[in-house]
Amino acid sequence: MARIFITGSTDGLGLAAAQSLIADGHDIVLHARTTERRAALGEFAERAAGVAIGDLSRAEDVRRIAGQVDAIGRMDAVIHNAGVYNAPARGSTPEGHAVTLAVNLLAPYMLTALMQRPDRLVAMSSGLHRGGGDGALDDIDWTARRWDAGRAYGESKLYIVALAFALARRWPEVLSNAVDPGWVRTKMGGASAPVDIATGAATQAWLAGSDDPAAKVSGRYWHHMRQEEPAASAMDEGVQDRLLARLAELTGVELA
Repeated sequence: MARIFITGSTDGLGLAAAQSLIADGHDIVLHARTTERRAALGEFAERAAGVAIGDLSRAEDVRRIAGQVDAIGRMDAVIHNAGVYNAPARGSTPEGHAVTLAVNLLAPYMLTALMQRPDRLVAMSSGLHRGGGDGALDDIDWTARRWDAGRAYGESKLYIVALAFALARRWPEVLSNAVDPGWVRTKMGGASAPVDIATGAATQAWLAGSDDPAAKVSGRYWHHMRQEEPAASAMDEGVQDRLLARLAELTGVELA
């Protein structure tokens, strides 16, 4: 059985994936933004291998989360599940970054670079990444453009796919994939979303913990257990390399 860390796992898709994986016998390390969110897990937290606590929009907290997880031991898999959607304003983290960028992209990058290297990485994207166009690496942090919540979200999800593919290239011993869970009935997706939470959580749980040979691939984009083609720019190796350089510049953390 595997030891798996899941960000944003106090509710929604992260919690659903954790519940599924624990039921299958895996050791799951949960993540809560605050101690209050951790307490809300109740007895379920006692079934986990640990709970890391910290706000992914704060670089200092991201470093602490990496340390908390590494103190438990090397993870076999990491699911970068946490995300921010439709932020009404750019906001500003303590480091001055847009909150959507910090949570959806900078935090997964930093955790990946700082933690002991797992065997599998799963990045949560969205079909809306195709609305990210060719991206805007020169203004990835929305310091020059007028804030557009939908475009910022789409770009962050485009770049998380590109990051997953870049990691698949750079670390061939690691299985690195991206997943589009669809429009799911969660707090983020709303009650009218067409996809139930079990379906939305199934693919990432399978990629992180399954011994099925079909799950042991890398550099792929998944939707409901099927491989799909992502936006062309996410597969562009030049874009991937420029993205890695930009993320290192913004975070001060170099990827090994």
